[in-house]
Amino acid sequence: QAELGKPRRCGYALPGYDFSYGLYIHGTDGGVPEAIGHWHAMKPRPALQRKMPRDYITMNCGALRAGYATAHEFNLFYKAKDIRQKADEESRFKRGPPKVPADMTYGIVSRAPTPFFDLLQHKYKELWMEQQRATTVIQREEKKKVTTQSKGKAYETRTTLLRKHPLPAKEESFWHLPHLDKV
Repeated sequence: QAELGKPRRCGYALPGYDFSYGLYIHGTDGGVPEAIGHWHAMKPRPALQRKMPRDYITMNCGALRAGYATAHEFNLFYKAKDIRQKADEESRFKRGPPKVPADMTYGIVSRAPTPFFDLLQHKYKELWMEQQRATTVIQREEKKKVTTQSKGKAYETRTTLLRKHPLPAKEESFWHLPHLDKV
């Protein structure tokens, strides 16, 4: 029962002092001394002999020479004469990384660093200013050309264009539908 004036306790009792938390693996769990004592290094595994895939091209040619025609006969031939592909040097099943030169670097080549002396002399600012001056000179020359060309001429409007090049006269057709003719 709950004590007078106190709420009822709801909880589980903790296990005893001999209880160990976590997963215990028999045979390998030696506690802290074993964990600190030595390294567990991975032992190299022997290379697995990969079973080469079937050479269906050779087997199909052999089955055709033997006179087989149906799929069932071909399957029986495959079971009787199991021919595998040859492990050659250029095989895609060959394991191992490709041979790479020792001085080769991976990734993108970094761009050349900006010369610090050019930054101190404000060389980039001067180049930009020269480009801006050149563009303004070109724009002024183009503007002068436009103004000199338009001084002696009148502006071309639609009216002046129609006076110079009148629209072609509309040709009247003489043929009419028979039922629309006035009799």
